[in-house]
Formats: sequence, structure tokens, C-alpha cells
Amino acid sequence: MTTEASHPLYVPLAPLTAPRAEEPRRRRRPPVPPARPAEPAAAGSVRPAEPVATRPARPARPARSARSVRSVRPTDPVAARSVRSVRPARPVRPSAVPSVVPALRLAPGRLRAGVVAGAGAVGLLWGLQARPSARLDVLFASGAHLTGLLAGYGVLVLLLLMARIPAVEHGVGADRLARRHALGGRYVLGLIAAHAVLALCGHAVHTHADLVTAAGDLLSYGAIAAATAGTALLVAVGITSARSVRRRLRHETWRAVHLGALLAAALGFVHQLAGPDIAGGLLTRWLWSLAHAVVAVLLVWYRIVVPVRAALRHDLRVAEVRDEGPGVVSVLIRGRGVDRLRAEPGQFFRWRFLRRGLWATALPFSLSAPVRDDTLRITVKALGDHTRRVRRLRPGTRVLATGPFGALTAHRRTRRKVLLLAGGVGITPLRALFETLPGGPGDVTLLYRASDSSSVVLREELEAIARERRADLHFLLGPSDGSFDPLAPRALRNLVPDLAAHDVYLCGPPAMARAATASLRRAGVPASRIHSEDFDHA
Repeated sequence: MTTEASHPLYVPLAPLTAPRAEEPRRRRRPPVPPARPAEPAAAGSVRPAEPVATRPARPARPARSARSVRSVRPTDPVAARSVRSVRPARPVRPSAVPSVVPALRLAPGRLRAGVVAGAGAVGLLWGLQARPSARLDVLFASGAHLTGLLAGYGVLVLLLLMARIPAVEHGVGADRLARRHALGGRYVLGLIAAHAVLALCGHAVHTHADLVTAAGDLLSYGAIAAATAGTALLVAVGITSARSVRRRLRHETWRAVHLGALLAAALGFVHQLAGPDIAGGLLTRWLWSLAHAVVAVLLVWYRIVVPVRAALRHDLRVAEVRDEGPGVVSVLIRGRGVDRLRAEPGQFFRWRFLRRGLWATALPFSLSAPVRDDTLRITVKALGDHTRRVRRLRPGTRVLATGPFGALTAHRRTRRKVLLLAGGVGITPLRALFETLPGGPGDVTLLYRASDSSSVVLREELEAIARERRADLHFLLGPSDGSFDPLAPRALRNLVPDLAAHDVYLCGPPAMARAATASLRRAGVPASRIHSEDFDHA
């Protein structure tokens, strides 16, 4: 069932097909009892949802009567061309989509428990070496040792979160990892500052010198000078990562500054090996060095070796760039053995197009269709310099793709019924899920929020999928600052009467996603069943 919100601010979408072409089929269909109680139609429905026929003697009958994209017979030649233009991503039944081997996933709770356990081990290491004393310089020194060890461990955790390890990325989600990385960075900088102040105060008390003299004395040690340089690099990374500053920087500049964190970690490691807590015993020095070596190997493997190997193995190239609407294009990318990437609907890659103006930046774009015939498809809206250049890509352009990433996949599903809630170009990952999520008629509902009919992306495909699956599809069109809010709790419950029984997949602009999340919570949907991914942090 395809509907539009019934409000004077909303512009109706013109039908793509002639309704009369379907009338003979409906008249010839014998009436049968519905398989389940019919749900009330949403306000403004173009046509009511049809009951699903079941015949115990011939269970395959309903499947043959289901309408597919091939049954569409538009009388307008322009519409006919638009239907033919989506053939590479034609909707099929979920069972026809190539199966993907489930990826190994690390649950967020286990990652959190592992990080906390590691911090506890670092605290235990400090406790075993601490010397109880009431002397002021010893107290300062003990605090400096604890904060220094925790800061060094925190840097390792930050690097591990950004190593792009598949099990972590698929289980936690790239956006959640990025947010935890940003929050952890603030804690690490705080620990480093506390370590420096405590060490300076302790040395000043021990030598009976003023703070300026004590600072000059400490900087005469090579390991401490290295740690100071590393701290300066980390402070620069933290400043450029602030939201207000990052908006004013080019992505390439921000990335170059961020790479300084690797050098900062190396300088900090030199300082730690010279300190009494690590250098005091052979076992502690070996374990601390092993931890750094493991993180370094993971970084090199997943951020350098794996992408280069994938580029050589799959030989991805742009096959076609297709206009989808004002400022929106779909890019078809073909290669060899693409199924071995194990990409799932709802996930995204970081794409690097090897052409002028794009090769230096990895752009995160979701797959807008399931992977078929060694073909990947992304749908991009021109929102900046890089996305505008994507429109000018030529067939044959070589592509480096890192991924897949993201946890907005079917594995998060916990309920039979699913609501997909999209805003603007956020429809791209949900379009792939709309086609592939298992479920019968009425189990999957898609609400698509857009400012007007011209902003609806992939409309023909969405309507074809809805007809094929007998799913509910609602276009919510209107300005975001209008007097009527189609995402208000009451409006959502009118469109989806049993909303609280659904899992919700949400993707859209940050402001829309925050408002929709708040409305869903007020409408009775638990936070644990609202699944979203923020690509500003991905």
C-alpha cells in the first residue's frame, strides 16, 4: 500500500501507472477470506491494502498472483523508460537476493567490558608498584604514575577503535565507534594534563624548586621532551576535532592533522618505556610492548594491507553514472568476485575514486541496492565539492573501496514487524533493507520524509518493491518548518497503529533523526529497538 500524508501542505505525487491496467486482474481474482485481520488504512490512502489470499490446497497461488516490476504496464512512454532504467537494481523477492555469510560481530557490551577490564589491569599494575607514604612528593608522584599509565592505555584504546576491525565495525557500528573515540579522546587529554601537572608538582616539591625551574629541569630529559612533543600533537588533534573548528577545515587538512596522533602515540611509548612503572620489570615491559605491537599490526593490516589487497583482487571500476533526480545520481561499480566482500544491505563503504579532486578523500556512501552480478550501487546527492564531482565520474574510473562498515543491518532486528524511517538521501541504506528484510505482507513498512515530490529519491523502485512485497509505503511530503509535523508521535501511530511492536530502522539528516528518535520514544518504542547510524560520525 502506497500513501501520502493527508494534509494541505503535502503535494500529491502523480501515479506512475494507470490504475485501470490492474482492474481486470482484481475482478478476476476470486474472493477468499483474509489470512489475518485487516488493519485500518492510514489517512489519505491512495488505495487500501489488499487481503492476502491463502489456499490450503495450493499454497503457491498467492506467490504467482503477486505483482512484480515486470507486470507494470505504464501507458506513458516517459514512465516506461523510467521503469526500464532501474533494471540493474530491479526488486526481487528476498529469497532471490544472494545470501551473505554472516560476519563475525563483537557486541557493544563485550567491547565495553574488555576496555574496562584492561583499565582495571592497568590500575592493578600501578597498585602492585605503589609505595604507601604520607610525603607530599610521593603522593604527587603516585598520582602522576597512575594517570600516566591510564593515559597510555587510553591512547591504545583510541587507536584500536579506529583500526576498522570488521568484527568491531559490524557489531558496534562506525558512528558509535566514532562517538566513543571522540569522548575517549577528551578523557585521554584530561589524563595527560593531570599526569603533567602532578609530575611537575611532585618534582618541584622533591627538589624544593619553583614550578618554572622544575619544568626546565624535567624537559632536559629526552623521554620527557618526547612526551611533551607528543602531547602537543594530541592537543592539536583535539582542537581540530572540535565540531566548530572541524566545520571550517577541509577534510584533507583535518585528516593530515589527525595522523599526528600516530606519531604522538610513538613518542608517548618512548616516554613510557623510560618510566619506572614499565621499566621496573622485564614482564611489564614485555607486556606493554606487546600491547603496542598488536595495535600497530592491526592498524597496518586493516587500514593499509586489506584495502590494497581488495583493490588488486576486485579491480573495481565505475560502470555507469545515472541521474536519479535533481542533484542526485546513482553510481554503478563493477568488479571481480564482489560477493567476497560480504557486503550486507544497510552497510556502507568508504569510496576513493581515482580521479582529480576525489582521489585524496575516502567518501562514506551506503549501498542503495543489494549486491548482484558483481555490481555495487551507491546513490549520492550533491551537498558539497566532493559529492558534486561524483556526478562527473566517467565509466572506467578506478575505485578503491574500503569496507563494508556499519551495523545498520538485519542482524539488529528483534521483532517480526519492522518500520523503516528515512529522510532525504538517507533512503539509500533503507531502500536496500526494504527489498531484502525477510517478512510477509504487512511486516515491513517504509515512511519516507521529504520536503517535496522532487526530493523523493528512487521512487519508482520503492513503489515496485512495495507492490512486489505487498508492503506499506508512505511518502511524507512537506516543509520541515510547517505547522503539521508528520513525525509527531500521534501522526506516527496513525500511520503505524501497532508502532510499539516494531523494530525501527532510522536514517536521515541529523536534525530529522534526533526529532524522529524523540517522537518514537514518546510513541512507546524502546530505545533498544531504534536502530540508526549517523554518517556525520561514520
